[in-house]
Amino acid sequence: MQETNKSALLVMDMQNSILQNIDDPKPLVSNISKAIFHARSNGIPVIYVVVAFRPGAPEISEHNKTFSRFGNKEMWTPEFAAQWQEIHQEVLPEKDEVIVTKKRFSAFTGSDLEVVLRGKEIRHLILTGISTSGVVLSTLREAADKDYELTVIEDCCADRDSEVHQVLTAKVFPIQAEVVSLGNWIG
Repeated sequence: MQETNKSALLVMDMQNSILQNIDDPKPLVSNISKAIFHARSNGIPVIYVVVAFRPGAPEISEHNKTFSRFGNKEMWTPEFAAQWQEIHQEVLPEKDEVIVTKKRFSAFTGSDLEVVLRGKEIRHLILTGISTSGVVLSTLREAADKDYELTVIEDCCADRDSEVHQVLTAKVFPIQAEVVSLGNWIG
């Protein structure tokens, strides 16, 4: 399906602080864990993406409807920021795997993801993460505009609203990406 040396698995926003927004994160975590194992076993780089802000959160504008809800800027101490970006223990990166920190929904916004992808000569992105209507949608759109080949593993993505997840994976994403199940991707 993909050239392993030109592909990367993106594990996006699998932070404990974000996973608490869905009713039952266990199936998602389990599926992403299987995808990570498959990628590592087949020489596909795994790149982690987290959302986080500097102490004092100077990146958060009061005019940004979504991000301004993350509380007052004083709460963004170094300790809070470290806790906020903790990745779920079942899908932790290995010591040599890249962790990219973004500042908005798209994995590209405010991060060095594109530089990492160029450095590794990656042309095909396999997208996983939470939420389907957030990081997955925004990253897919921007990556498509940057001419990356894209695959979305539909059962390695989740959204607070299951209907939104279904509409995106069945009707919107296929316009710009191949949408597959974990079973089909693993083969």
